[in-house]
Amino acid sequence: MGKRLYVGNLPFSATDESLMQMFQQAGQVESARIITDRDTGRNKGFGFVEMSTEQEAADAITKFNGADFEGRSVTVNEARPMAPREGRGGGRGFGGGGDRGKRGGGRQGW
Repeated sequence: MGKRLYVGNLPFSATDESLMQMFQQAGQVESARIITDRDTGRNKGFGFVEMSTEQEAADAITKFNGADFEGRSVTVNEARPMAPREGRGGGRGFGGGGDRGKRGGGRQGW
């Protein structure tokens, strides 16, 4: 079992600090990070916590999976490795434009 945990169904009011404080009840927390939207900066409702040992991680899953956190029943389980992303290379390939008619003339003939 790994030491990195996925924490889901977090309230939008949760912060990295409040997540860390919660998980410190199960042992030493190496890091706690809530994922935020890149454009708005708003909490996406999930995050990751890394515990110091695998035993502490197992204890945290047992203690906090389904527990109430700021009014929400959170999901806690072992984090899976991130899957490789496809189709994000080079900045090209945004689809074809089709026949755009005359260049520079705008929408003539409408």
